[in-house]
Amino acid sequence: MRGGIPVSIITQNARMRSILKRLGKVAESDSSVLLVGETGSGKEIFADYLHNLSVRNQKPIIKIGLSAFPSDLMASELFGHEKGAFTGAEACKKGLFELADHGSLFLDDIDDVPPDIQAKLLRVLESREMMRIGGLKNIPIDIRLISASKVDLNELVKRNMFRSDLFYRINVVTIDIPPLRERVDDIPLLVDHFLKRFAPNRKISVTPDAMSCLTGYYWPGNIRELRNVIQRAALFAEDQISSEELSPEVRDNSLVDKLTGSCMDCFTSGGMSYQSTLECLEYKLIREALRRTNGNQSHAARLLKLSLSTFRDKMAKFQKKPSDC
Repeated sequence: MRGGIPVSIITQNARMRSILKRLGKVAESDSSVLLVGETGSGKEIFADYLHNLSVRNQKPIIKIGLSAFPSDLMASELFGHEKGAFTGAEACKKGLFELADHGSLFLDDIDDVPPDIQAKLLRVLESREMMRIGGLKNIPIDIRLISASKVDLNELVKRNMFRSDLFYRINVVTIDIPPLRERVDDIPLLVDHFLKRFAPNRKISVTPDAMSCLTGYYWPGNIRELRNVIQRAALFAEDQISSEELSPEVRDNSLVDKLTGSCMDCFTSGGMSYQSTLECLEYKLIREALRRTNGNQSHAARLLKLSLSTFRDKMAKFQKKPSDC
């Protein structure tokens, strides 16, 4: 536990609950874990959650965002250095591997690690010992490695941009974290959480039109972007947040707006008739709503502001994709 307080992941999404159940089993082992998810999807929170469930939770979890360091500084941060090892090394410094001994080490953005550091990481993970820069002796280490990538490392391996042997070493267990747009049913819970966090002494509600905008937005920045949007809206809201308090990109990019725009392009290009454009749009709306709610028909109907019976009638109508869509 971090400071005696367990890290919780706010969700009611079926896919997320399945991932958390899997993490509970993974935590019992010392296997290396690779977290894969888009920027802002909460990989660091998942790392904290995994560490706090493990037997190592009385020791620290040490974290580093590898994309922030050039190659020469990255080696010093990870492995430490001896006094006088290079210009500016005026004192001995422990690296993050040493600091994480008997705990966990979280390497974020491991997809940004340059080849020379990849080779050093591999040696450390295979031998379970390391040497500081300028050092003369190996130092044994005992860590649980948690890595995170914002891209599919398999693709980098195929393009010879990431060592295959290191890839197999760090992804004993891979956890794919879904982006926020694929867990739309969690958005109301997360909004409530952020409102309590950023306006703890005020009771702020969210109007139906604002919630519709929030659930219909694509969220390229994921939970981090949602947090920022709610924090900003809470600053200016009185007792409720309406769509006017939301940023323009959220307010003007609902699910309906996005799909309507794509179908309008097909219609105006002359490739589809008016009727086939309407049928295609309706089909896409139903399909996208189901995708965003992981197949939950009740949630999908609410997302489209339809009754459940009407939604099911439309589903039955489109058992097969329209031929022109």
